[in-house]
This record gives sequence, structure tokens and C-alpha cells, in this order.
Amino acid sequence: MVRPLAGFVTPGGVTYTTSERQLVTPIMTTQPNILLISTDHWPAALLGATGHPVIQTPTLDELARSGVRFTNAYAECPVCIPARRTLMTGTPPRTHGDRVFDETLPMPNLPTLAQTLRDAGYQAYAVGKLHVYPQRNRIGFDDVILDEEGRQQYGVIDDYELFLGDRGHPGAHFDHGMSNNEYSARPWHLDEALHATNWASQQMVRTIKRRDPKRPGFWYLSYRHPHPPLVPLQAYLDLYRDVPMDEPHAGAWVAERGNMPYRLQANLATGDRISTLQATLARRAFYALCTHIDHQLRMVIGALREEGLLNDTILCFTSDHGDMLGNHGLWAKRLFYEYSANIPMILLGVAGDERVGYGRVDNRLVGWQDVMPTLLDLAGVPIPPSVEGLSMVGERRRDWFYGEIDEGPLATRMIHNGRYKLVYYAAGNVRQLFDLETDPNELTDLAANPEQADTLARLTGILVGQLYGGDEGWVQQGELVGLPNRVFTPGPNRGLSSQRSSHWPPPPVTHMRQVEWYPEKGR
Repeated sequence: MVRPLAGFVTPGGVTYTTSERQLVTPIMTTQPNILLISTDHWPAALLGATGHPVIQTPTLDELARSGVRFTNAYAECPVCIPARRTLMTGTPPRTHGDRVFDETLPMPNLPTLAQTLRDAGYQAYAVGKLHVYPQRNRIGFDDVILDEEGRQQYGVIDDYELFLGDRGHPGAHFDHGMSNNEYSARPWHLDEALHATNWASQQMVRTIKRRDPKRPGFWYLSYRHPHPPLVPLQAYLDLYRDVPMDEPHAGAWVAERGNMPYRLQANLATGDRISTLQATLARRAFYALCTHIDHQLRMVIGALREEGLLNDTILCFTSDHGDMLGNHGLWAKRLFYEYSANIPMILLGVAGDERVGYGRVDNRLVGWQDVMPTLLDLAGVPIPPSVEGLSMVGERRRDWFYGEIDEGPLATRMIHNGRYKLVYYAAGNVRQLFDLETDPNELTDLAANPEQADTLARLTGILVGQLYGGDEGWVQQGELVGLPNRVFTPGPNRGLSSQRSSHWPPPPVTHMRQVEWYPEKGR
């Protein structure tokens, strides 16, 4: 016989009213929980909610309908490390100090999102890719269950590799032979439960279940995919087996290869090595990785629901940047075209929070510097003075958005005013102008169109006002002149785009540091 326990409250804050088996609404804490989910390389367009004709993202589509989706979310610096510094400090590259991907640059002396929430009484835990240096720097979290994608060259064996060793597969997660920075693809080679996406999801589920019931939780779940290596589970490749892939789009401006700035020459050289068949297989594998993440998110949402936390949890899903996926003949990131720079941003408040609402689409200009102040605002936690981003549920909106990546001949800058986007390449002093309202795929460059001269001049003036750190030299006598262009000559790729091998036994650190290679380096 079940003994009635009317009014009994468990240490987890759950009230039982008539019996041990009748679970009702948990007692609410004074502050909401926060679940922040990030991915790597996920373009904003790759959601069913955007009308994409192929991608399957039923979980994220439902979350978008349950909250607000920001259509004009952009990466301030579309590459992993600078973006993550922005996310965790609420500051742009100008403040946190990295716009080039400096792998050994310590975090700046700024309040982080995790530390700010811990100071406010939160427990804070991260699972997955953090991409900071030193690699075991917790940047304010109570603990980090780390996946460093096999970057042992800086002396750390991460928790995912330890997990594989415990399961009898030490150092085996790169035995599939695919590279971290190219677009060959094949199915995952180990059991499904050993895939990095499953591992991260299960670790987060366990972290939520092991929470301190007396304190609100901040949980950061950072998936390594769909960033290459492109090794989805066979089951997810099969979902797309009979589905025709959408074709890459290409602007008319791409045909003018002889006048390309150095940055575009470098990226197009990578695309030239990828056949039409390889591009189709890569896109299918990429979509499979996205859908796998989408489905695994259900495990995390389910844990929140079954633990009685879902209605009292703020959720945010986003990505550090996108991937060109062959559009305009370009691949990967470090560019300010839509598939590289426009990122997903889905936000859900606690149940009934009208500041967020549901079924909404918001077209204000936002970026990763805005995530920290938004989550703090919704949680009622004071925002540190160092934060430069804006709350995405506040009244203030920016008139334009500035983006920057790289220095010297690879330097690229962006100004976006909500409709028009200026993309600037310093090498060759090349400006491109796109009307995203009428041309969302950036097929037509309007920079030479006399009817857009005023728009071009206005955005250029804003751009000039944002230059710093040596970029000021691109302006002479009040005119933007940039740098002399260069001819890109592809160099050898002996390391196969940072190819990893078996990590058992661990490779010598000194030798691993010699093989990091990115296609745009050339020679």
C-alpha cells in the first residue's frame, strides 16, 4: 500500500500531495535555471523553421515556435576561438583581444558569464567544446567536462578521450581517417553511444540530474559538430539517402576570378579541389550531423521535463558561426557571407515570460556579445559594466552591426544595417554591397550600382569609424585605400588539413604543433 505524504517536500524541491507516485509541479526557486546550447559551423539557414527544403530539425523547429527566433544574428568574428571569447565575456574582438584565432592566448581579465552567475548564487557546469587556453581553464564554471576535438598538442587529454579509453577504445575516435578541416565524409566507425554528440548529450543529462537542488543551475552544452570531421552515424546518413540535396548557389560576382581579393582567392582554391560528387556527399553528411544533434537535444529537454525544471529554465540555442558549404564556390568560415556569418539564435524564457513570448520572429541585429546580457537580464542578475552587448529582450536596438576577421592580406570586415550588408576586403580594397531583403543569397553585388552609391558611402563611413589596431592605415587622406592585393598560390598540404591519427599512445606534443595547417595560408 502506498503511504500518503500530503504536503511532503523532497530535497529536490518536489511536492507530493496524495501519494509517493503522484508527482505534481515542483516548488519554484527564486531564480530560473539557464541552459545555453552552442554548436560549431551551423548556418542560420539550416533549420526547417527557416523554410529550408532539405534539413530535418524537428526539435529546433518546435523550440523556435515555443520562443523567439532571431533572423539577423551574426558572428562578430566567424571563427571558433574569438567567437567563444565573445560569448563568454559579452564583448567584441576589439575588447577581448582576438580576431585572428590565437590558440594560445589566455582569456582576458573580464567577468565571464559563468563567473557572474556563480557570484549570483548559481551552480555552473559546462560540457563539450570550450576552446580556451589553457585548455583546463574553467573560465568561471564549477567544472568543465571537456571535449577538445583531439587537440593534445597543448598537453591535455580531454574527458571525451578519457571516456573512450574507459570504454575500451583509447585514442580511437579519429580511426575513421577523416580530417578536422576538410570535407571528406564517411559514417562513424564506433558504436552510436560513443559518438561525440551522444556523449555530450548524456554528460549534460547526468550533470542536470546531479545538480544541487538548492541552487539554480547554469548549464552550457557545447557540441563539437557539425564542424568536420564529417562522420555522422549511418542512421542519420540514411535519413537523407533518398532526399535530393539542394544545390549550392553562386553569385554572378564569383565569375570575376581575376579580380578577387586575396582572401577569396585562398578560399576558392580550397573549393577547386572538391568535386561535385564530394560536395554533395559532404552536404549530406553535414545535414546528418545537424539532425543528430537536433534529435539528441530531446534527451536534454526530456531530462529537464522529468526533473521538473523545464518551465523554470531559460533556453538558448546558437552557433559560433556557419559554414559556406560550397555556396559561391566557398567552404568553411572566416567570411561574412550569410552561410558563414549568419547564425541560428533561438531563445525561450521561463514559462509565461512575456519578454520572450512564443511563436515570435525578431529581426533586430544581434550577435554573440548579446547572449551574456540577455541571459543575465532574464535571470535578474546584474550585468557587469564590462559587457558591451545588448539584451535581446530589451528596448535598445543597434542601428548597425560590425564584424571583423583576420589581419593583413586576409583581413575582412563587415557592416550590416539590417537590410544592406557591406563586405570589405583590405587586400585589393574591394567593397561588396548586398541587399539582403531582395537578395538573401547575395547573388548580386551592388557596389558598382550608381543607385546604391549613397548606401555604399554611408556604410563605408561607418566602417572607417570602426577601424583600429593598424587598420587605420587603410585610410589615406580620408579615403579607404586598403592594401595592395596579392596573388594566392596554393601551397602543399602535407598534413591533410590538420589530420589526426590514433591517440593511443598519445602523440608527442612537440611534433603535433608542427602540423597545424589551414588552406588559406598557402605560400
